[in-house]
Amino acid sequence: MNVIQKNKIWPYVQLMRLDRPIGTLLLLWPTWWALWTASEGVPNWQHWLIFTVGVFLMRAAGCVINDILDRKFDGYVKRTLNRPLPQNMISVNQAWGLFTSLLVLASCLLFFLNNLLTIYLALAAAFFAVTYPLMKRLIYLPQVYLGIAFSFSIPMAYAEITNGIPKTAWLLFIANILWTTAYDTIYAMIDRKDDMRIGIKSTAILFGDLDKIIIGILQTMTVFALLLFGIQSQMTIAYYTAIIFALCLFIHQQFQIAKRDEKRCFIAFLQNNWIGIMIFLGIFFHYLLK
Repeated sequence: MNVIQKNKIWPYVQLMRLDRPIGTLLLLWPTWWALWTASEGVPNWQHWLIFTVGVFLMRAAGCVINDILDRKFDGYVKRTLNRPLPQNMISVNQAWGLFTSLLVLASCLLFFLNNLLTIYLALAAAFFAVTYPLMKRLIYLPQVYLGIAFSFSIPMAYAEITNGIPKTAWLLFIANILWTTAYDTIYAMIDRKDDMRIGIKSTAILFGDLDKIIIGILQTMTVFALLLFGIQSQMTIAYYTAIIFALCLFIHQQFQIAKRDEKRCFIAFLQNNWIGIMIFLGIFFHYLLK
């Protein structure tokens, strides 16, 4: 690919965060938790493909609409200063075109779903994903709102595979909301000074000096919710080993964020990918060795 082509394509890559896949991975792992548990360890390839592609498309669409709605703020935040829209690398109309294309592609996946409840849940998920950026102006709990948006794939997977949403699915749903709120609050700690200056709201600002304690409480509640899920689902040692690993990482994150250093907070945030992976592997090996 020559330099001219790269310069034309790269802003779109950045807008969809294809160069920074951590958000997509944090959305993907809970989706796979649900796919594997709902199908008792044997998801068919159609379900796996639909939900995996859906994660990538909706995460990309969410990033694009986030940047469109935040374009007047991003130029004043150190972390987002160099994004394509503040730098005028592409126009707002081009960004809207990309968002619409991603949404249309994601909508096409609905035709491959067999359950009407799954489709309703998908529409609700899309609503939360699209409206999330507005919450940063309205409430101090946008991280909770993001947690809900990031968790809809869980009841969707159960609805599509089991034709219902059992109580275990709601335990996983709650666990993921708690986990997302915790790690996104750590992420919001990085921008806290800039956000306060320009009037953006977040749980990091709301929690203030209690941020580390409340994050610890959220992480502890995540572990308890996952344990309850494991008990209700009759999980075996592989799953509980993964929970222990997650707990150790949560403790490590508390040390990482102790001084609220921006770089260490970012490292702590990135570690959540390993938590998602380990819980998935715990579920995977539970069914493999069962």
